Amino acid sequence: MAWDFSTDPDFEEQLAWMRDFVREEIWPLDTVYGELDQDQVDAIYAPLQERVKERGLWAAHLDPELGGQGFGQVKLGLMHEILGSSPFAPNAFGCQAPDSGNSEILALVGTPEQKDRWLHPLLAGDLKSAFSMTEPHTAGSDPTLLTTRAVRDGDEYVIDGHKWFSSNASIADFLIVMAVTDPDARPHQRATMFIVPADTPGVNILRDVSTMEHPQEEYGKLGGHAEILYENVRIPVENRLGEEGAGFLIAQHRLGPGRIHHCMRWLGVGQRAFDMLCERAQSRYASGSLLADKQTVQNWIADSAAQMQAARLMTLHAAWKMDTQGASAARTDISLIKFFGAGVMHDVVDRALQAHGSLGYSTDMPLEAMYRFSRGARFYDGPDEVHRQSVARQLLRGYSAPVDGIPSEHVPTRRAAAREKFQHILVAATAND
Repeated sequence: MAWDFSTDPDFEEQLAWMRDFVREEIWPLDTVYGELDQDQVDAIYAPLQERVKERGLWAAHLDPELGGQGFGQVKLGLMHEILGSSPFAPNAFGCQAPDSGNSEILALVGTPEQKDRWLHPLLAGDLKSAFSMTEPHTAGSDPTLLTTRAVRDGDEYVIDGHKWFSSNASIADFLIVMAVTDPDARPHQRATMFIVPADTPGVNILRDVSTMEHPQEEYGKLGGHAEILYENVRIPVENRLGEEGAGFLIAQHRLGPGRIHHCMRWLGVGQRAFDMLCERAQSRYASGSLLADKQTVQNWIADSAAQMQAARLMTLHAAWKMDTQGASAARTDISLIKFFGAGVMHDVVDRALQAHGSLGYSTDMPLEAMYRFSRGARFYDGPDEVHRQSVARQLLRGYSAPVDGIPSEHVPTRRAAAREKFQHILVAATAND
């Protein structure tokens, strides 16, 4: 089967513009972000977002009728590879998580009224959103264990539960909340999604959880992961997204493309670290020669280049398959790239940090922050172990145990069959002897 990841010359020109734009306009934000409050961050983004809109690159993950560009996953992947070089770049392009995934949910199952009230302002950049599913006391890798409840009461639902790692919830105007509506249903049909305005009584945002990626205590700022108590939160029935019990299915539609974008952004992180590794190798002198002349460092460079190329091709192939055959056909490919890509990013960043020694370990270089960021990739959107298990299960479906218990490649058995198959030739050869 032919694989085609090529793009047209006009889009290649757009990619070149994005590379320059992100490096010149977004990378500087990395160094001063900690000094800014959210209003100042929004003020910096506003003119950048206008420039992106003028280029026709805003909200490219959605179809044109929804204000997007309808690029498809291959083009989006190539975009996110560039945007991944800075954690702040996606916001300038209107394709940041969790807003991008939430907009896809609203586009997929939202009613016309929900789209007018929430989707269109979200796409315009006038609203911010959060996705609230993970709970502190249930395994995030198994959303069938959710305990947050949504109980129907006339024309309303009443939500009670405890969530955390609801990214950007402390600055969000609304949250998409996953809650159990029928605890007695089949595991994957118990939960439903709801739109919950952030100012609804009973929505108690307790804190932004400090993490390995963001160890400083902050609140109400882009990139936070909020802990929330939902206590007797009443919302109208019309705020339900899709049918009751469809939450898990809707979440899968959201996560597939999101994982491709994650993996391509991780390549952007890896490429930036790789550039630092190579620059360091050409400039650092130790023990009689440059690091570039040391075989170990040469191996680091070669291994990093090979791993990144493999991850890039695997991810683009998954994107191509989703574009041409649909999300279901790409399921195994997406699980493969999720754990493989996370490992590649970590390895490349780790080598670059090692080559820089104490400088890389210090905050004078971005490598220590990239290293902390890369660790979380191994469990974002499902831990490595779950994706490996999923891949193995899907691949094993194509195999079965031999009926007679003898391995299909058992040489003595195959030899006996071959002798029978070629008996006439073997007999003739023996006769000639």
